Amino acid sequence: MATAAPSAASRIAVVTGASSGIGAATARQLAAAGYRVVLTARRKDRIEALAEELTGAGHSAVAYQLDVTDRAAVDEFASAFKTVGVLVNNAGGALGADPVATGDPADWRSMYETNVIGTLNVTQALLPKLEASGDGVVVVVSSTAGHGTYEGGAGYVAAKHGAHVLAETLRLEIVGRPVRVVEIAPGMVRTEEFALTRFGGDAEKAAKVYEGVAEPLTADDVAETVTWAVTRPSHVNIDLLVVRPRAQASNTKVHRDRG
Repeated sequence: MATAAPSAASRIAVVTGASSGIGAATARQLAAAGYRVVLTARRKDRIEALAEELTGAGHSAVAYQLDVTDRAAVDEFASAFKTVGVLVNNAGGALGADPVATGDPADWRSMYETNVIGTLNVTQALLPKLEASGDGVVVVVSSTAGHGTYEGGAGYVAAKHGAHVLAETLRLEIVGRPVRVVEIAPGMVRTEEFALTRFGGDAEKAAKVYEGVAEPLTADDVAETVTWAVTRPSHVNIDLLVVRPRAQASNTKVHRDRG
């Protein structure tokens, strides 16, 4: 994949939720593309191990433990930078798959706090640094859930709709300033933790999400998409890119082999 090398002023890329899955894969690919990657997540041991892996491979990476829902901590983190070239808002996730009638309000609140307020916190804190780079990029990793409803997903769908609207509105509000706003909306992605976390560690329920689907997307597939969007020429903005596996036509239409 051909990518444009980042300029000196925009070499720093902050990735939230970098401890596993799409976040970790994105950090690896941005590091390989020449960025100095700042890995953030709540799990310090995970991001420190990834930073060690990346620096051992000759890349530039540093780990910073961060809960994106903690605004004071986010502001303190942001104060360490004069400029930032790329922000990848990847921290998020789903909890439960209950219908609206019986959904747990605590799960809804947690999903909204992480997917929407967490994205808001980090974006607000780093936006001046992104603008100061002269060529900043804000990436919001949303979901196809942010573009279409499905039964049993209302809490997650509502949160990802919020993330989508945040990106769409920010793009309108800062037009004319040197910051691009990109939304990447993945469909069915098989990672080691997403479905397992959603179903409270129930491996059987998590496995059923992908049952019969030969090739769901991988974290690397999404990370490559993020890296491609970020490394387009500075006058090119990828407003919204929806990426699904071939077997998935919509959130509710998936081809599954039953043989």
